[in-house]
Amino acid sequence: MGNKERKGSPAIIILIAVIIVGVVSLAPLKKWSNGQLKDFSLVSDILYDSLLVDDDVADDSVTLPDVDPALLIAMKTDTLKGKTVKTENSDSLITEECEEEEIVLPEPIIVERTDDGVLPIEDYSPSGNGLGHLRAALNSWSLARIAVVGDSYIEGDIFTQDVREKLQSIYGGSGVGYMSLHSEFPGFRRSVRQSGKGWKIHMAGKSGSLYKYMGLWENYFTSQGNAFSQYKGSSTPLHVDSWTVSKFLFIAPNDCRIKLKANDVELEYEITGSENVQEVKITNPGTTDFSLSVSSSTIIGLGVWLNSENGVSVDCMSSRGFSGVTLASISKSISAESRQMIDYDLIILEFGINALTAKQKDYSVYCNRMVDVINHLKSCYPNADFLLMGIGDRGQKKGTSVKSMTTVQNMIEAQRTAARTTGCLFWDTRAAMGGEDAIVEWSRKGMANKDYIHLTHKGGEALADEFVKALRHSLK
Repeated sequence: MGNKERKGSPAIIILIAVIIVGVVSLAPLKKWSNGQLKDFSLVSDILYDSLLVDDDVADDSVTLPDVDPALLIAMKTDTLKGKTVKTENSDSLITEECEEEEIVLPEPIIVERTDDGVLPIEDYSPSGNGLGHLRAALNSWSLARIAVVGDSYIEGDIFTQDVREKLQSIYGGSGVGYMSLHSEFPGFRRSVRQSGKGWKIHMAGKSGSLYKYMGLWENYFTSQGNAFSQYKGSSTPLHVDSWTVSKFLFIAPNDCRIKLKANDVELEYEITGSENVQEVKITNPGTTDFSLSVSSSTIIGLGVWLNSENGVSVDCMSSRGFSGVTLASISKSISAESRQMIDYDLIILEFGINALTAKQKDYSVYCNRMVDVINHLKSCYPNADFLLMGIGDRGQKKGTSVKSMTTVQNMIEAQRTAARTTGCLFWDTRAAMGGEDAIVEWSRKGMANKDYIHLTHKGGEALADEFVKALRHSLK
């Protein structure tokens, strides 16, 4: 009698497959593939699946943004449709009744353009002077500082580089402003050439990151012994090829040395250990090449600022995949200390894409969280005006065509309500783009990517033109 072919147990085969997938999900695929592959988590994919867009909604060619895990955590302890969402375990969301009052979203507001075609900024400040701090700074001989804090919508300095160029052309100023100490994709940004090594990044909401070191920029860097960063000016866009002041903010618990170099000028600083924020800087007009180096493994780097001494500075602070809710936890003491060296006259918040889905229509939870964020930031930066940008238009596949996602306006009204509740400024980005199905037209013209979410550099310039017109209209 011939030998029968042995067959493996289905249960064992499934178990082995699950183990293999689980191991792969723990591997840093993005790092190993130099960004070609995306990291994924078997557990988080299962946990967050109910909040993602259905497969029949999104086209295969569309890359959807990540849902911010920090927002999901916030949703587990907040209210949604009259219920408190709590976590009984890591794999399920359990709801129970709650008496907490919700913010009720009003009917959509339609803001008409002015006679000269400007979509105005909505001012919900109690005084009606929501740009008072920025106006005062622009009328002085000092440097007016603007921070644009957002997600991947402004990554690579898209939109912000053109806002900066236009404002510096009008009011003066030079340099790109804030820079991180290291970038995984330095060539993506056109407005500066960045390089460096020896730094480990710590992002808000990520395991092992300490919020006591988190400022408005929502990351910090620890040196791995000898660390180095270099920044070179760019001829495109305008006004960022050279600058005057190169500044490095850091925390040095122990005594150490820091070397700075601006063109041919070199300085070495002997730093006395302290738990407080410190700065070192070089003032050298016409700086086109700046670098810093440290040899201590205990230095905590907060960032570099490359500016002129007057005019306008526009800082781009983007965090891919963030919804903005983690800003409610940034350190008030770090903010107060760094504000003595880098303060802001206007802080613009650009978030929402990573909290938007095709199914969810009620964004009152997100509205509540952004109210917390804005109120916290106001306490951290009492000398700043605040402007919340509504999300841009976003597309979804319907049959064989792409249309605006039906829930975009729901998110915009939630954001507008957050601005009204906190008494800050609001600008309707989607309306400025053209409203319903604008993203389809922008993509057709090469101003938006084929994910029907993110802008190209060409689109960033067009949106910046709309925004600067609106800003100048309000300043008048």
